[in-house]
Amino acid sequence: MDPLAGPGGAAVTALLSRTGARVERLPLSRFTTLGVGGEAEVWFVESHEQLAEAMEQPYRILGGGSNLVIADEGVPERVIRLSGPLAERDLTPDPALSDDTWVVTGWVGGGVPLPGLIRQLQKLGLSGLEGTVGIPAQVGGAVWMNAGTRYGEMFDGLHTLEIVTPEGTRQVTPDDLNWGYRDSGIPRNHIVTRVRLRLRRAAPEEVLAKMDFADQARKGQPKMKTPGCAFKNPGGVSAGKLIDEAGLKGSRVGNALIAPEHANFIVNLGGASAADVHALLALIRDRVPVPMELEYELWPAPGNA
Repeated sequence: MDPLAGPGGAAVTALLSRTGARVERLPLSRFTTLGVGGEAEVWFVESHEQLAEAMEQPYRILGGGSNLVIADEGVPERVIRLSGPLAERDLTPDPALSDDTWVVTGWVGGGVPLPGLIRQLQKLGLSGLEGTVGIPAQVGGAVWMNAGTRYGEMFDGLHTLEIVTPEGTRQVTPDDLNWGYRDSGIPRNHIVTRVRLRLRRAAPEEVLAKMDFADQARKGQPKMKTPGCAFKNPGGVSAGKLIDEAGLKGSRVGNALIAPEHANFIVNLGGASAADVHALLALIRDRVPVPMELEYELWPAPGNA
């Protein structure tokens, strides 16, 4: 393993924890779709035993790195990445729970990349999650925030969730959770490690057509490094439209830009800092007359060390 520079330029090499988890100090910008974020101690966990050890100290869970803006200073907590068996999938229908119309799959790990999963479901002729096409997330994070588009969301296709908490592991169904728009109802310090999917049987061509239809809505979105939509639509009104009407489309701070293609996206022109992004978010909140809830997660949260 190549050594990486830690604080003060000291060389840091990957270590193994007592349960065998790989631990490295790394720049978190490597793991985010925006491409910003300072260093932290990253734990690559492959089992529930390793995860329990990682959770013995203050921690954060990092999936696909979308919808996330990490401070230039990084974060002091351990950062957990699900890997190995926790990033594998079993889409075999459970014969006890499946029939001619519906399929309940085996377990899908929280570390599985969502785009690849959606493509595999299409080839298998399993319908229900087409509305999430193109979302650059991992399954665990996508479930935790109930990621989706106007054409569907993660909870459209869930049967069972395995959630690890500081107190232990439990399995729940969507009916056990108070989920809604971009919200699973799962507390912040809980980790979605695995899920079972409940999907409708369909012709692969039908599933592909639905994916293509949903993907058309993304054609006007920027292709540069971005966390995704910055703000939730307030009261059904387009946040992008409100930002555009405030005359902010194309506004720039440092190397961060409010995208000309869609005003609810902030993009990294190359070398942007988290501070640049925060300045644009503050500008939007100052100029848009309607209160809007941030869709990005900020590490650390404002006001926290």
